[in-house]
Amino acid sequence: MKKLTEDETGSFQNYLSEGCKLCQQGAKMVLFVTGLCPRNCFYCPLSGERGGKDLIFANERSVKTDSDVIEEAKLMDALGTGITGGEPLLKVERVLHYVRLLKVTFGQEHHIHLYTSLAPDRETLSALAEAGLDEIRFHPPQNLWEGLENSPYAVSIRTAINQGIATGIEVPVLQGAEKLALFAAETGIFLNLNELEFSETNAKGLNEQGFSLESDISNAAFGSRKVAEAACAVGDMIHFCSSNYKDAVQLRKRLLRIAGNTAREFDEVTEDGTIIYGLIEGEVQDMELAEAVLKEQGVPPEFLEVKGKKTGKGRAGEAEQEFCIEIAWWVLEEVKKELLVCNAKMSLIERYPFEGGLVVEVIPLK
Repeated sequence: MKKLTEDETGSFQNYLSEGCKLCQQGAKMVLFVTGLCPRNCFYCPLSGERGGKDLIFANERSVKTDSDVIEEAKLMDALGTGITGGEPLLKVERVLHYVRLLKVTFGQEHHIHLYTSLAPDRETLSALAEAGLDEIRFHPPQNLWEGLENSPYAVSIRTAINQGIATGIEVPVLQGAEKLALFAAETGIFLNLNELEFSETNAKGLNEQGFSLESDISNAAFGSRKVAEAACAVGDMIHFCSSNYKDAVQLRKRLLRIAGNTAREFDEVTEDGTIIYGLIEGEVQDMELAEAVLKEQGVPPEFLEVKGKKTGKGRAGEAEQEFCIEIAWWVLEEVKKELLVCNAKMSLIERYPFEGGLVVEVIPLK
């Protein structure tokens, strides 16, 4: 067995597929092609907003047109894309369309990998290979791990290999993972083991199966890592991805890539890839006064952005356009006393670095 290397997050490996290498750089866009899935895995972490719904997202951006996908990839300088779901191959024509679109737009070097819990036939795998799919990761159900070599997955895996697609298995760490490790070693494919994690949607199912949290400060399931270590002892070409790794490395690096392309002059980019800025909001008359105060204080226009918010009712009852002002947080700290005359709400915002990104923290300013 090849020597294992371990990082500060607790992940370890003796092999990384090309897709995993790019994920480590935060250079892969996540293309969620559908929330539909024929399985009902007790450990599925998919959110209620996506699970069971035929929706498309590029990272966190809702996709309505092809340009949404391309723009998101450009925002993060994506070197590749991971196609996921739900079950992507329930919408195989959609998958083929996006593989072709990304290859035509960014070139054959744009690396694309796909997750699937199905065992696709030769025709489907041939179409995927022809479209340009670089890597496929199979997710067989746990009840088949014991005799995987006699299942339809073994046929699909060998067919994918023959089609020239880099092939592996990727599953959460559950009992029986050592059986997958042996199968992967015998078949010459890689095995990705993801630390089992608790989420809002799967916590009940995990508890019913007897799982518990590793600690009060982790979402990892107790004992998951030990099972992965046992699998590594009998297999080869294995990567164990810790719960901490996804946030500490993968997500952070992806956010930093996006922030590097999207941050405004007045946004402060944190080491985690989030952005911090000041926010002034209130009724129309208050915001007009706030604009006047900022101008009187000599705040450079490049240190703020006036943004429309929503249509509402003014103090006299007539329809007016409400708006807010986003501003350099350090400038807001300097002029907040002068802005008290505006009766406006002031706060510091930390959020993910894209429009409508997840707000991490709001700090009200008095």
